[in-house]
Amino acid sequence: MPDRDAAAWLWLRERLAALRPAPRPGATAAEAAAVVRTAVVTDSAAALPADWVGACASDGRLTVIPMPVMIGDEIYGEGEDDITDTIALAMAAGKPVRTSRPSPGQFEQAFLAAERHGYEGVVSIHISAGLSGTADAARLAAGRVGIPVEILDSGTVGMALGMGVQSAVLAAAAGEDLHEVRSRAAEQLARTKVYFYVPSLEQLRRGGRIGAAASLLGTMFAIKPILAVDDGKIVPLEKVRSAARAVARLEEIAAADAASRPAGQALLAVHHFGNPEEAEALADRLAAALPQCPRAQISSLPAVLAAHAGLGVLAVIVGESGAAAEPVPPTVST
Repeated sequence: MPDRDAAAWLWLRERLAALRPAPRPGATAAEAAAVVRTAVVTDSAAALPADWVGACASDGRLTVIPMPVMIGDEIYGEGEDDITDTIALAMAAGKPVRTSRPSPGQFEQAFLAAERHGYEGVVSIHISAGLSGTADAARLAAGRVGIPVEILDSGTVGMALGMGVQSAVLAAAAGEDLHEVRSRAAEQLARTKVYFYVPSLEQLRRGGRIGAAASLLGTMFAIKPILAVDDGKIVPLEKVRSAARAVARLEEIAAADAASRPAGQALLAVHHFGNPEEAEALADRLAAALPQCPRAQISSLPAVLAAHAGLGVLAVIVGESGAAAEPVPPTVST
């Protein structure tokens, strides 16, 4: 869905103006000094804002591989098809909604495209291997191409992954080499946490992201768990008895985490699926509780994550700008 505040991304276009392919033969030392030689590849689970991707993708500096979503017998590609409403309707009707990893061939084409653009290496950053085989597909493709490729399992999802990707792109724009770009992304990912609440555990159970026993417990006793992504997997944090209390507790946990970060360095994002008003209200409350932080970026979950989380999910990502990444300007997607 489109970003409401596209102007907030003008800084990015200026910041990345130096990002371009390797210099022509005979280029001066001054010309070569400004060159960026590393491209970045990720997948659509990164939940990157559309304007951000558009500002980075024109010359191959960033490629986002769409992750397939299957609704019944139909296969859709994230970003290639407008499938949010289709997923919501399918879930409401009880139709199966499944996901799959992209093919190694898609990654191979992305890596070869980066080479054609003149880049000397690629850092490929992906959704947690504990939740998807996407990093494995990228790894298979990396073995088929001549350009050096560093594969990084983010161990996370959503804008937690997205912040790592942004950090990598900005490091590349600063002229850092392949291994430094990977290191910068890894540093950012290590400082980022995902907390979320889902009204029902059923969709997570169907997708194999939690066990049947946990789903049954939540259904029988009306448990509303607060969940997190830890060590690449979904883990329970707390069990709450009501939806209102679960959302309040989610807010408290995220605010406490953000407040514990170095002054002025916390970054926030809020994801939702089918409940943008709740996401807006949550972001407003976080802004009031954390006046020193930039307002949270709000966006709908990408289809590949919404397919597992289900309708009504609320997620808060807490990251940290530090030295490896500049603060992400606030913008809103609904």
